[in-house]
Amino acid sequence: MGEWIDILSNPAFWVAVLRIATPLILGTLGVLWCERAGVLNLGIEGIMVAGALSGWLAVYLGLPLWAGVAVAALTGAVFGLLHAVLTVGLALSQHVAGLGITLLATALSYFAYRVSFPKVSTPPTITPFAPMDWLGIPILEQQTPLTLLALLLVPLSAWALYRTPAGLAVRMVGENPQAAEGQGLSVAATRTSAIVLGSALMGVAGAFLTLSAFNAFFFSMVNGRGWICVALVVFASWRPGKALAGALLFAFFDALQLRLQQSGDSAVPYQVYLMLPYALSILALVLVARRAAYPQALMKPYRKGER
Repeated sequence: MGEWIDILSNPAFWVAVLRIATPLILGTLGVLWCERAGVLNLGIEGIMVAGALSGWLAVYLGLPLWAGVAVAALTGAVFGLLHAVLTVGLALSQHVAGLGITLLATALSYFAYRVSFPKVSTPPTITPFAPMDWLGIPILEQQTPLTLLALLLVPLSAWALYRTPAGLAVRMVGENPQAAEGQGLSVAATRTSAIVLGSALMGVAGAFLTLSAFNAFFFSMVNGRGWICVALVVFASWRPGKALAGALLFAFFDALQLRLQQSGDSAVPYQVYLMLPYALSILALVLVARRAAYPQALMKPYRKGER
């Protein structure tokens, strides 16, 4: 028990929690925008990989860091547009299209990296975002601007979804596209816009890994974070505030298992610590998901004029 108290009372632990949570916050908000419009986007894993590479490569080639973030967002938006064409325009299976986007984006990213650096054994590095020492808030001043951006996007997304006509349109096409069409809304345009926006956020989530958490791109660095974001949206009941809480909860478990591994307790196999954040997150997901009210038109293709 004393060991746990030492871990939880250490400010460095909470700094790590927020840092681990940042890409999950961005990715979960991206998935949330897509699913609020009625479209499941399983392309997030590949889009995060593509965003991580494109943002990092742009900075490596000489662009400023924020330009690298913009490139990552644009990369995500392009893959999101492709996903929208397949699922909204052609009404194909959202599961299959999403998995196809993940495979395509991941393969293209690895291919681009190999073409760009054919004879490099050690990944080249860049100068990443610096901590915000000027902020004056103990935990936040050790974070980078992308973490602050992720935190600000949570209330901004909530405001946009629940306080603006555009947010109402997104929620309406996700709940009842026939009624939305009857009100003069373009279901296809609204869903496409939401998917492109959400995918751009996924690209930025990937860019955080190479422009902030690390200073290089390496294979498998996304490491399943995209799939965690898909689960966190269900945990959050499709609400931005709860999405933040879910991301922090998973990050807490992940940071805790890292500290427990470092404690040197040989009585417990390290695999138990690796499993801890996923097992506890699954438990929390099971407890919450049974009461979750999902968008009624989620994963249901819609063609104009259908009833």
